[in-house]
Amino acid sequence: TPNGCSQTYEHTLTILLLLCDCVLIAKTYSVKNCYIYNDKAFCSKQKLSQIPTGIPPSVKSIDLSLNAFRKIQVLNFTNFPNLTTLNLKHNSISYIGKGTFSQLLSLNLLILNTNKIEHLEDDVFDGLFNLTELLLGFNRIQTVAPNAFRSLSSLKILELSKNQLQSIGLLCGIIQHTPQLKNLQIRGNGIKTFKSNDLTNSSIGITYLDLSENPLETFEVSAAVFPMLSSLNLGSPSRKLNLTWAVQKQTVLENVTTLELTGVQLSSGSEWTRLFSSFNSSLTFLKLNCMKYKLRFLISVSCSIPTVSQLQLQSNKLTFISSSLFQKLPSVPFATRNLRSLQKLDLSFNLIKTLECQDFAQLTNLTQLNLQWNNLTALNKCSFVTLSKLEILKLQGNLITKLGGAFTKNLPSLKSLLLNHNKLTAIGKHDFRGLYSLQNLSLSENQIQTLDKSCFSGLKSLTYLQLQMNNLRKESIGNNCLRKLVKLRRLDLSSNHIKYQSSRLKVPPFMNLSNLETLMFSVQRARGKGLFPSNLLQGLTNLKTFTCNTNFIASLPYDSFTYTPHLTSLDISANELLDITPQLFAPLRKLRHLRINNIHAHSLHFLIDANLTELHELEAKKNAFSVISEDIVRSLPSLSVLGLQFNRFTCDCDNSWFVQWIKDNNQTEVEDADNLRCNYPPQSMGKKLLHLNVQSCILDVGFICFISTACTNILILLVTFIYHFSRFQLIYAYYIFLAWLFDYKNRQKRAESQYDAFISYNTNDEAWVYRELVPRLEKEQGWRLCLHHRDFLPGKPIVENIADAIYGSRKTICVISRRYLQSEWCSKEMQLASFRLFDEREDVLILVFLEDIPSSHLSPYYRMKRVLKKRTYLRWPRPSEQQPLFWEKLRQALRSISTAEEDRLLLTVAQSS
Repeated sequence: TPNGCSQTYEHTLTILLLLCDCVLIAKTYSVKNCYIYNDKAFCSKQKLSQIPTGIPPSVKSIDLSLNAFRKIQVLNFTNFPNLTTLNLKHNSISYIGKGTFSQLLSLNLLILNTNKIEHLEDDVFDGLFNLTELLLGFNRIQTVAPNAFRSLSSLKILELSKNQLQSIGLLCGIIQHTPQLKNLQIRGNGIKTFKSNDLTNSSIGITYLDLSENPLETFEVSAAVFPMLSSLNLGSPSRKLNLTWAVQKQTVLENVTTLELTGVQLSSGSEWTRLFSSFNSSLTFLKLNCMKYKLRFLISVSCSIPTVSQLQLQSNKLTFISSSLFQKLPSVPFATRNLRSLQKLDLSFNLIKTLECQDFAQLTNLTQLNLQWNNLTALNKCSFVTLSKLEILKLQGNLITKLGGAFTKNLPSLKSLLLNHNKLTAIGKHDFRGLYSLQNLSLSENQIQTLDKSCFSGLKSLTYLQLQMNNLRKESIGNNCLRKLVKLRRLDLSSNHIKYQSSRLKVPPFMNLSNLETLMFSVQRARGKGLFPSNLLQGLTNLKTFTCNTNFIASLPYDSFTYTPHLTSLDISANELLDITPQLFAPLRKLRHLRINNIHAHSLHFLIDANLTELHELEAKKNAFSVISEDIVRSLPSLSVLGLQFNRFTCDCDNSWFVQWIKDNNQTEVEDADNLRCNYPPQSMGKKLLHLNVQSCILDVGFICFISTACTNILILLVTFIYHFSRFQLIYAYYIFLAWLFDYKNRQKRAESQYDAFISYNTNDEAWVYRELVPRLEKEQGWRLCLHHRDFLPGKPIVENIADAIYGSRKTICVISRRYLQSEWCSKEMQLASFRLFDEREDVLILVFLEDIPSSHLSPYYRMKRVLKKRTYLRWPRPSEQQPLFWEKLRQALRSISTAEEDRLLLTVAQSS
């Protein structure tokens, strides 16, 4: 009831006068067109033509790729003493000013790929004494000044691929100034002749040289200038290359271990023999891809090199492999014996249809066999019968429909088997029984519908199983086929047809997988809605990462993650989770990464009570919420990355705090914050959220409209404003005036008071008033008290009743508590009493404090502080033995005492400033 002081009415009008125009820039994350994370500035794909200002000097990496820069100069990079990586690829840079990088003394990596640079002038890289890697590929470089690389004494990797260099002599100055250069890539230029004398006359430390895709006609090395060269690439798959080999001594390339000759043609077989003889003592890896002529001869000759352990024959249009291909080897001395030492064989991207039993019979030392992307349709028991040392077998990208017992035995060392992207429809009983060392099995992108309950028996060491993108259903994994994979740590079942209609399963499919750490679970092309069984994850006590993108789940049971207390990463994106409760996350005390993209969420308020104190990364993209409140952000104290792209943000004052937080916070990186767009109101649609005028939200819009209204409407607006906001205050002031008039008349008449005291209290303190105060003062002392429930006249206005009670009583006793100070009507009673206080000589107001109230709670009540300075105030004592003294002091205060000093009685003083 109003007269019981139980309602609180707050109305505050704040007008802030802005005397200066300030632009607030966050210390770390508010750089326009960039976002900062872990000392890295990401400014790519922003259509920038000028280097952004405001990037923190402390960053170690700046990514300016995929922009529209045309030139860079010395003033662009002047204040980055810690910068180690600078990425400027995919721009339109044609000019680099002298000394542009001179102040980047810590730079290690400079990326200038895919620009329009034509010339490198002297000292263009001045100051980069610590640069170790320089990437200049895919430009238009035609000339290099002799001293362009003078400062790059620490350079180890240089890429000049896909430029327009015509002569190897242009690189002479580079070699002279880069004594630590190890890796030189100049593929795809216009170099026709490579002569070591044109490059240098002294030994250099290059270990990797890439001359591929050049129109090479002559390769000549006349001296031992490459004593450390280990990898040489002369291939040219896209053009016919008739090469003249002019290596005069076999010892000048004696340390080369990797040689690529893709697409190379020599004039005769003797030239090939002479070429291979240059590497006879060191070569281990030979690539003969895209060889159009003399393939069988080249295989025979290459196999005669005693040190070769890996032979790559990609894209050679081989139609089959049979023992006859290698039976020619006995015609070459030691060929058959040398083949037995082969460890790696790559026959991928050919047209092989079948495997004969003798194809690999003599390759007993083979550890890696690559047969991917051929036309194999089936395997048989003898396909790999002698390969007891084989560790990696790649069969993906074929047309295999049957395994034919190929893996039931004979491969005891196999650790990785890739059968993805084939035509398998079922995995039969004991199909992998012989693979007891297998750790990685990929069966993804097949057409598998059936898994026999014993199909994975024997896989005692399996840790990673990929079954995604098949036709598996709930019955496929509901037969306990996974029960023996006790060491499994990662299982991918995404993009299948596993769908449940029951809220709880009789036999959860993952019961025995206690070591599983990662589970990916999703459904493709689902029709209708399904359920997420509450015990689906039972048994996965060590699960750390769970992905559930099903496209059909409308809700998750609150106990879905009861069995996964160690979960650190959860992805439930691409569902229709319209209603998420905080209880869902109750067991996930260790959760660090949460992805809820595209779940049709209209709000993130469920996070407020979710207690995700360890959450570091939150992705909530492509949803339908419009406002991010302060409570949501404060509930995630450890948040460092927040992704909110493609939502429907409201650009009004509801988001003013969030916008200011994005600019000011130095802990959380809001991904692509500068491109968050408004969806409402209509006039702001498409505008950037960060362009919201936050300052306008702290002003009274009604007041601004009032002062800007035309003079012809000012009277109407003023009346409307007063009526809407101040009608209760005006009525209250009117009754104050009536009370003053009433009091003035009574004093003139010197009328006797009707009551000894009026009791002002909050309804929450009513029990104390009727239990303690009324019995003591009315029944024991015989004083007349005015109580609102008993003595107020029905039908009479409340304020008039209050005024009559105060001015009709000798004293007013205010029973003060926190609830009392928060009540509107209680404050009115005190203000009326205090008005009388300052208008009379007699002490008429007594304050009784039922509890300790800090001075900070009294500060808004400015009249209260004035009252405390000159009136009587008592505190109700909690120890019962002091209560008699309290009543004695109160009785004395109620008596008519002439002097204020005698009336200043207190039990405990609550001092306030």
